Amino acid sequence: MVKIILPEKVSAIIRRLQSAGYEAYAVGGCVRDSLLNRVPVDWDITTSARPAEVKALFEHTVDTGIAHGTVTVLIDREGFEVTTYRIDGDYEDSRHPKQVEFTPLLSLDLSRRDFTINAMAYNNEAGIVDLFGGIQDLKNRVIRCVGDPDSRFGEDALRIMRAVRFCAQLGFEIEPTTLSAVASHAFELSRISAERIRVELTKLLLSDHPELLLTASKTGLTAVFLPEFDQMLATPQENPHHIYDVGMHTIKALSYLAGHKTARDITQAEDTYNSRLSLLTQKEDTILRLALLLHDCAKPMDKYIDSDGIAHFVGHDYDGAILADKILRRLKFDNETIRAVTHLVRMHDTRYGELGRSVKARTIRRALNRIEPQYFNLLTLLQEADLHAQNPALMAEKLSQLHQARKKAEEILAAGECISLKELALNGSDLIKAGIKPGPDIGAWLDRLLNYVIEYPEKNNREELLFMLNTWREEPPQKKDLQSFR
Repeated sequence: MVKIILPEKVSAIIRRLQSAGYEAYAVGGCVRDSLLNRVPVDWDITTSARPAEVKALFEHTVDTGIAHGTVTVLIDREGFEVTTYRIDGDYEDSRHPKQVEFTPLLSLDLSRRDFTINAMAYNNEAGIVDLFGGIQDLKNRVIRCVGDPDSRFGEDALRIMRAVRFCAQLGFEIEPTTLSAVASHAFELSRISAERIRVELTKLLLSDHPELLLTASKTGLTAVFLPEFDQMLATPQENPHHIYDVGMHTIKALSYLAGHKTARDITQAEDTYNSRLSLLTQKEDTILRLALLLHDCAKPMDKYIDSDGIAHFVGHDYDGAILADKILRRLKFDNETIRAVTHLVRMHDTRYGELGRSVKARTIRRALNRIEPQYFNLLTLLQEADLHAQNPALMAEKLSQLHQARKKAEEILAAGECISLKELALNGSDLIKAGIKPGPDIGAWLDRLLNYVIEYPEKNNREELLFMLNTWREEPPQKKDLQSFR
């Protein structure tokens, strides 16, 4: 008999329910992950006890889903969901059953679940209860619906996205009958909230196999929640810098990042792509992957082909930021994520000088003036993945320039060199005291002084800048001086 090591608190809950004469099992994803030697995120428990009976057995409980039979049992402030065996009624909104009916039979409870690998239960006495071939499907690395896939997807359309997401997380394939049902029910995703779809999309992108977004496209899912990606797949790039269409280029970039994220034996002392990825928070990783997904989203609308048959995408970075904002708001992402992703999309095409020439510090200072410093590391991670998805014949030279730029940027930031008005040794009040009339000229003079210290960082001190200001007083700011690199 296969033995799963249950956490002590889970075992304690199961034992108490059993000692009171009820059945109880760990169920679902925790059993699946344990069999795959993965650490379960949550431990859910299913039982023949009714909610009121569960509450009577435990001192601290919360009615988290009492209408659907779920009570959260608290042990040392840690919560575990305990749900009564149930049969779901009709699903009228393609997501939630109109009503549930409690049942004393574990078999009926397991039969309502989505996929065979999620329809297994376990306790130490009975071992694994696997009524639908979940263990075999784990061995075969396939996602298969419990029973009739049309019925399962008809009950809850979110299961369609979950099928693709589980494939991405586990490296599995969807078995043919289930895959056919995914495609035939794809339109029903339109009845699912943007928040639910956002969660599944994010999990897919953060997985080891974000290329499974292609499966979402082939089965018609992205047509519902991300039609822009389908347009990217339909946009060739007739350009020496690219060998893939826009969509496949995006997938290759995401796959490059995901492949390095899973690398092992990384130390913080290393300065490699892998080590830099390993230090990201989950929030930063999410922002980076969303930015990669959307960095070229405006190329289909900005494409034009010149007289030599070469495709150009002028403005796709700025247009992409606008479109990315629209997409992320449609999917109900939070404002912090939207702001960070759109900034990275807008800046992703930043150049650091001519290829084949050494990177100049002033070029990097000007770039840093446009790029918010807190996002510079994410930007260079994005740019490296972007380069690895372009024409490999040109990649070495581009990567060399990018690595030089990153090193110089780190040196500039570490030295505290002036890259924006907030580091400038003079401010507007100083200029007014020096005799500059309040109004638009203040900004023009500050920009002129900023341009000067970006070129000559050693000149960023009060005395030097006042001297330059007085030297220039007879020369009104020219139009070019009004340019801000912000």
